[in-house]
Amino acid sequence: QVQLVESGGGLVQAGGSLRLSCAASGRTFSIYAMGWFRQAPGKEREFAAAIRWSGGSRSGGSTYYADSVKGRFTISRDNAKNTVYLQMNSLKPEDTAVYYCAAERTPSGSSWYKKSDEYDYWGQGTQVTVSS
Repeated sequence: QVQLVESGGGLVQAGGSLRLSCAASGRTFSIYAMGWFRQAPGKEREFAAAIRWSGGSRSGGSTYYADSVKGRFTISRDNAKNTVYLQMNSLKPEDTAVYYCAAERTPSGSSWYKKSDEYDYWGQGTQVTVSS
């Protein structure tokens, strides 16, 4: 089992920044990738960003972004701390949502990183509210 705990959400004005953190514990060696998803009121959960847990440098691996956040959000990891981050800049009111961290063990198919049902473990979510 893998446990995920998000933190860092809050209220920010449009144009501002927030950094979300997701700390993983348990069988973290089984993690292939970590992702961030978000769900706004009345909408389906959607993919925001993902990063491979292994490979690359200690603090960075292959990254993937939704078009809606590309250029504004940056996902990164610190394997020594078993933590993944989502730096969110130039926030917009439409970024308002509950943000969830998720862990993937065995990806399958193309574009696996953007499919919520590919992920095996989920955090409890953290609220991000962007005021206009």
